Amino acid sequence: MAWSTVLDQERVVDTLRRALVQDRVAHAYLLHGPDGVGKRAVAYEMARALQCPEQDDEACDACPTCRKTRRMVHPDVHVHLPHPWSQESDRDEEDMGKRIRRLGENPYAAIDYVRRPSLSDPSETSNQQVYYRIDQVRQDVIQPMSLARGEGQYKVNVLLDAEKMREEAANAFLKLLEEPPPQTVFLLTTNRPEQLLPTILSRCQRLRFDPLLPETIKQALIERDEMEPDAASMLARMADGSYSQALELAANENLMTSRELVLDYFRAAYTQKVEPLNRCIQELQKQGRERVKSVLRLMLRWVRDLLLYRTMGEDAPLVNVDQREAVARFCGNLPDADLEGMVGLVEEAVELAERNVRVSLLLTALAHGLARAMRGRDVDGLYVPLSEAELQAAA
Repeated sequence: MAWSTVLDQERVVDTLRRALVQDRVAHAYLLHGPDGVGKRAVAYEMARALQCPEQDDEACDACPTCRKTRRMVHPDVHVHLPHPWSQESDRDEEDMGKRIRRLGENPYAAIDYVRRPSLSDPSETSNQQVYYRIDQVRQDVIQPMSLARGEGQYKVNVLLDAEKMREEAANAFLKLLEEPPPQTVFLLTTNRPEQLLPTILSRCQRLRFDPLLPETIKQALIERDEMEPDAASMLARMADGSYSQALELAANENLMTSRELVLDYFRAAYTQKVEPLNRCIQELQKQGRERVKSVLRLMLRWVRDLLLYRTMGEDAPLVNVDQREAVARFCGNLPDADLEGMVGLVEEAVELAERNVRVSLLLTALAHGLARAMRGRDVDGLYVPLSEAELQAAA
C-alpha cells in the first residue's frame, strides 16, 4: 500500500498514521533530517492520505482522488520548491510542472534546481542560488489559501527546502501559519531547521528523519531499480544514508572517472609534483563547483575507507570495495599517516566549497595539508582568519 513506498522511517510514519486515525492532524508539520532519506516521500504520502476518502490512515491507491494525487493533478494539493531567479529570466512554469510530476513518479528522485538544474541532463551543474521570493509565496501559497477547497477534504501545501525562504517571504508565510484557514495542512521539509525563523519552528510539529541503513538502500536499488547486487552494494555505501544520493550516483556517468581522479589527486598531493597536481586541479576546476564538491565527498569516503582498513584489516566494510588493493597498499606504505587529520582537512574543504571560495586555491591548500598528514606531520586548518591586528595592517 501507499506508505510502503517510504523506506524505513517507521517512527515518523507511525506518528502520522496515528494522527490520521485519531483525526488529530496538526495544521503544520516540519519534516527535518538529512537529504534523500524520505522527507519528500513522507510529505507526498501524507498529502495523498489526507485527501483519500476511502481509508483512515493512508491512500487507497484505487479511488479517483488517489489517481489524481498520484499524478500530482489534484486541485487541493500544492507543491512548492525554491527557484533560481534573475532579473533577466522568470520562472519556467512548464519545467516546474515537470519537476512536480516527477515527485509523484518517484519522491526520492532529485527534482530541485540545485542538484538537477536540468531534468534532461543529470550531469549539468549550476552555481545559481535558489530561494523563495516574497511574490512567489504570496502568489503560490497565500493567495490559493483564500479560495474555497475544490474537491478535497483538506487544502494541502508542501513546501520543499523551506529554509530557502528569504526573510520577507518567511515573514509573509508566518502570518498565514499563525492564522491558517480551516482544513489546511502545511508540510515543510528541510535539512537545516536552524535556518528557519524560530517563530515558524514554534508553530510546526517537528518530525526528525534518520539516515537510511546501507542495507536498506541496497535492497531498494536492487528491487526498485533492478540494479546488480555488487553495484548496489557499492552505491549504497557511498550514499551516506541517502537513497536519493544513491540514485544520483547511479545516474552519474562521470562517477568512475571521478573516483580515478581522487586517486590521482592523492598521489599528486603526496609527491607534491607540480605538473600532476596542477593537471588534477585544472581538470576539476573546469567542470564547475558542483563537480568539485562531488569529488571532495568521494575523497572523504576514500579516507574513511583507509580508517576502516587500518582498524579492521581485510574484514573492513569498505565503500570502495573495488579499490581494496589500493587502500591496502596505502595503509601498508604510509603507516604513520594521520588519517584523522586527513578526514578533518577534507571535511573542511567540503564546507569551504559551499562558500564562495576560489576552487584552485582550495584544492592547492588541501593538497599541501594532505601531504603533511600523509607523512604524519602536524596538520593545520585550510582556512586561518586574519587577526584584528592583521586586518588593521592590511587596511
